[in-house]
Amino acid sequence: MEPAAVSSIILLAVLALLVVFIFVAIWRAVIQVHQGYTVIIERLGKYHKTLQPGLHFLVPFVDSVRQRIDMREQVVPFPPQPVITSDNIVVSIDTVIYYQVTQPEAATYEIANPMAAIEQLAVTTLRNIIGSMDMEQALTGRDRINSQLRGVLDEATGRWGIRVSRVELKAIDPPTTVQSAMEQQMKAERDRRAAILTAEGIKQSAILTAEGEKQSQILRAEGQAQAAILEAQGESRAILQVFDAIHRGNADPKLLSYEYLKMLPQIAESSSSKLWIVPTELTAALNAVTAGFNGKSEGDVEVDFSGLDDGEFAASLAETNLQNIDEALADAKGEASRATEVAEESSK
Repeated sequence: MEPAAVSSIILLAVLALLVVFIFVAIWRAVIQVHQGYTVIIERLGKYHKTLQPGLHFLVPFVDSVRQRIDMREQVVPFPPQPVITSDNIVVSIDTVIYYQVTQPEAATYEIANPMAAIEQLAVTTLRNIIGSMDMEQALTGRDRINSQLRGVLDEATGRWGIRVSRVELKAIDPPTTVQSAMEQQMKAERDRRAAILTAEGIKQSAILTAEGEKQSQILRAEGQAQAAILEAQGESRAILQVFDAIHRGNADPKLLSYEYLKMLPQIAESSSSKLWIVPTELTAALNAVTAGFNGKSEGDVEVDFSGLDDGEFAASLAETNLQNIDEALADAKGEASRATEVAEESSK
């Protein structure tokens, strides 16, 4: 092969290598950072700068990418950890930690493995917190545990450029024997509360029943009293009206003697009438009746209705000093209503 041909081949190879080198250099010089991420750039092995999202150019073979860091909030669940409470009961606790990188440089150069460090710190802190609490406090004090654990983690990870935003306990599982004992205890507590509520219900029912019977008897007695009063008032009104009518009619002795004789059979029918005492007026009454049937009379008795028409006569009969029946009924209803209100107030 001629020397000119060899020289041309070598020149073509060198040009090809130069093109490849330039292409690789350009490829490494251009870097694209996505939203939510940052890139740590080192120049000759030393921290140079932090690239934000966007398109950037580097110096080929001088600048290098150390690490891409996700700036979004991360969720890391930790496996269950056995923890001993102050009353020597082993409980298993699952933990979830929410964190976010705030300083990419510190998260890259201040700690080698931040996740392992956070996990170990969370475990040791959790054991210290739970060790000062009994099982009952551990089961009911999740907010307190979360707050204390977050405070310790946030303080420790602050110099690593990491912020712990939230710590949650997913589950606190006591041993099976303890769970059975707790279930029996809760069942006994529920039975006790049910028995207390049942006794309270029976007591209230008895009290209300007694109050109802009391008020019922009071109302019944009030009703009987009002009925007796109304009945007595009606009888007295009728007697006075009859008495008034007799006196206004100017009845003669024959009518009175006849009414007196009509009462004698009723007196005789009484079972307690063993002895009769004939009054002295009986003979005079009999004489008056006999004279009346014979058409003889000691003197003519006239009934004076002059000056009274039928309307005035009826009005005169209605004039009595007794309470009106409607008013008496209204008073009775008012007394019953007041008694009902007193019963309702006493039952509250």
